[in-house]
Amino acid sequence: MESDSRAFVFEKLPVRQAVFRQIAPAIASQMIALIYNLADTYFVGMLNDPIQTAAVTVVYSSFVMLTAVSNLFGVGGASMIARSLGRKDTGGAKKIASISFWGGLLAACIFSILFLLFARPILTLCGAREDTYSVAFQYAKWVVVIGGPFTILNTLLASLVRAEGAAVHAFFGVSMGGVLNILLDPVFVLPQFLGMGAAGAGMATAFSNMAAVAYFLLYLALRKNTVLNIRPSYLRDTGCYLKGILSVGFPSALQYALTVVAIAAQSRFVSHYATEAVAALGIVKKLDQLPLYFSIGVSNGLLPLLTYNHAAGNYARRRQAFRLGCLISLGFALLCLVVYEFFAPALSSLFIRDALTIRYSAAFLRIMVVAMPMMAVGYPMITQFQATGHIREALITSLLRKGILDIPLLFLMDTLLPLYGCMMVQPIVDGISMIASLCFYRRIQKQEERI
Repeated sequence: MESDSRAFVFEKLPVRQAVFRQIAPAIASQMIALIYNLADTYFVGMLNDPIQTAAVTVVYSSFVMLTAVSNLFGVGGASMIARSLGRKDTGGAKKIASISFWGGLLAACIFSILFLLFARPILTLCGAREDTYSVAFQYAKWVVVIGGPFTILNTLLASLVRAEGAAVHAFFGVSMGGVLNILLDPVFVLPQFLGMGAAGAGMATAFSNMAAVAYFLLYLALRKNTVLNIRPSYLRDTGCYLKGILSVGFPSALQYALTVVAIAAQSRFVSHYATEAVAALGIVKKLDQLPLYFSIGVSNGLLPLLTYNHAAGNYARRRQAFRLGCLISLGFALLCLVVYEFFAPALSSLFIRDALTIRYSAAFLRIMVVAMPMMAVGYPMITQFQATGHIREALITSLLRKGILDIPLLFLMDTLLPLYGCMMVQPIVDGISMIASLCFYRRIQKQEERI
C-alpha cells in the first residue's frame, strides 16, 4: 500500500538511500526550474539589447516574491503534513493539505492584484528607469500578474506532493512545466518567430506554470491512497492548523521576501551606474542560482524526511540524514565556486555579446561566488530548524542572511568601493548567518543528547 511504501522510505530504508531517494528528484526539479528561469535571460539576451535584459533583471525581485508567498503555505504545509504522517495522523494531513492549497491560492490572487495596482512604484523601486519601465511592465504583466498565481501553486503543490513521499511526481510536474517553458521561449521571444522580446518570455513562463498546475491537480484527482486533498469542506478546521502552517512556513517566506528587498536595493544601487552594469547584475543573479537552486533542492528533499523522523522520535536517523544532505550541498557549492572563478567571462558571454556587460558580469560573479559554500550550509540548516520546530532559530538565521544587515552594508560597501562593493555584501551576510546557525545547531544537539 502507499502508506506502507511511505513508511518504509522514511523509517526503514538505509539513511543514504532514503536521502538520495528524496533529494535526487527535488534537486532535479530545481535544476529544471533553474534552466527555464535562465531561459528567459538567455533568449532575451540573444536580442543583444541591454534594455531588454535589464528589464528582466528589474522584474526578478518581484518574481522571487512569488516564491515567498508559495513557501508560506508550501513549506509550512509540507512540514505539517510530514509531521502528521510521522504521528500516523492521515486525517490531519488531508486537512492541512486543503488549508495550504486554498490559503496559497488566496494569497497569490491578492499579491497579483496589489502588484498590478502599484506596478510603477514597485518596478521603479526595483531599479526600472524610463528606458526600461515599459519593457519591464510588459514582462511583469505575464510573469507576476497573470502567471503569478500559477507560479505559486506550482511550487506549493510540488512541496505538498513531496511531503507524502512522492518526490518523483513532484519532479515530473515541475519538470514538465520547465521543459515547456524552454520550448516556448524562443517561439515567443526571437524575431524570426513571434518576436515579442521580454514580454514573450513572460508569456512562456505563465503558460508553462499553468500546465504544471494542471498536472498536479490531475495527480490529486486520480492518485489512489494519497493523503493530499483540497476539498473546501476541510477548511472548517482552518483554525486548528493554520497557525502551525504559518509558523513553520514564515521563516522561509520571510527569507524570500527579504531577498526581494535585498535584490531590489542592490539593483537600485547598481542602477545609478551604467545600464550595462544592471544587465550584468541580472546575468550574475542567474548564474548564481545554480548552487542556490541545488541547495534548495537538497533542503526541499530533506524536509519531509527530517520532519517525519523528528515527529516519530527517531532523532539519530534525522541527524544522519541532515549531515549527509549538508555534505552533498556543500560539495556542489565548492565545485561551482572553482568553475565560476576560472570561467567567469566565458559563462557571462553565454547570455549576451555586449563586451562591457560581459566585463561587468565577470567581475561581479567572481566576487559573489565566495558566498556559495556558506549559503550551501545555511539552507539545509534553516530547514532542519523548521523540521524540528525550532522556529525562533530558523527566523533569526533567515533574518541574518537576508534583512537585517543587507541594506546598511550596501550603503557602507558602495561608499568604500563604488559599484563592486555592492557585490561583497552577500558573502559577508552569508558568513555571519552560517556562524549563527552552527551555534544554534550545536546547542540544540546538546539538548537532544540529554533527552
